[in-house]
Amino acid sequence: MEFNLSFTAFLFLFIALVVSSLRVLREYERGVIFLLGRFWKVKGPGLIIVIPGIQQMVRVDLRTVVFDVPSQDVISRDNVSVKVNAVVYFRVVDPQRAIIQVEDFLSATSQLAQTTLRAVLGKHELDEMLAERERLNVDIQQALDSQTDAWGVKVSNVEIKHVDIDESMVRAIAKQAEAERERRAKVIHAEGELQASEKLLHAAQMLARQPEAMQLRYLQTLSAIAGDKSSTIVFPVPMDIFSTLATALGKRASE
Repeated sequence: MEFNLSFTAFLFLFIALVVSSLRVLREYERGVIFLLGRFWKVKGPGLIIVIPGIQQMVRVDLRTVVFDVPSQDVISRDNVSVKVNAVVYFRVVDPQRAIIQVEDFLSATSQLAQTTLRAVLGKHELDEMLAERERLNVDIQQALDSQTDAWGVKVSNVEIKHVDIDESMVRAIAKQAEAERERRAKVIHAEGELQASEKLLHAAQMLARQPEAMQLRYLQTLSAIAGDKSSTIVFPVPMDIFSTLATALGKRASE
């Protein structure tokens, strides 16, 4: 009887030990196994066995992690103070290094993202922060990725979400934009005047070389005036008529 009780207790103990040794890792999970405190191997996904008391397992999620970088005070290269926040996308590509090389890779990546955001944006002027976000996103992503590579973490993307500017600076930017629009309008108007004067000069030169064209233009002008409903019509008289009349009168006076 005592033997049966001992065997039953041993069997239950053995079953409990086997059950406690089983681990199930999902497709996106890996288990970093330590044998008596030393790294042994990375296992998973699926069913694995971890011997209690001898082996320890740390689960690592391989899915992409998305977190918001808190709003950071940044002073641009042209000494403008702004608040910038961003979102960072990263994932673990080497579970062994993510567990061994850094205590908490999530917290470490978050803190590094904040300092990198301030360091990179501080090298650029405010206009670049507002107009060239895609290029700045790439610069921040590359700077982060080069530093997290030693932790087995891959930073895949960084997106700047908001650039908050002081109200006085917003008014100054609006005035600058208005001045820029006025400058462009004046330049376009000046270019139009230049092109019009060049065309008029070209037309005058052609009419001077061909007097017949001037007569046709004179007749067209008369036709246009005749089509108006105005009660008063002014007929332009070419200067050639006056010179012809003066010549004729001079000949008659000499006779």
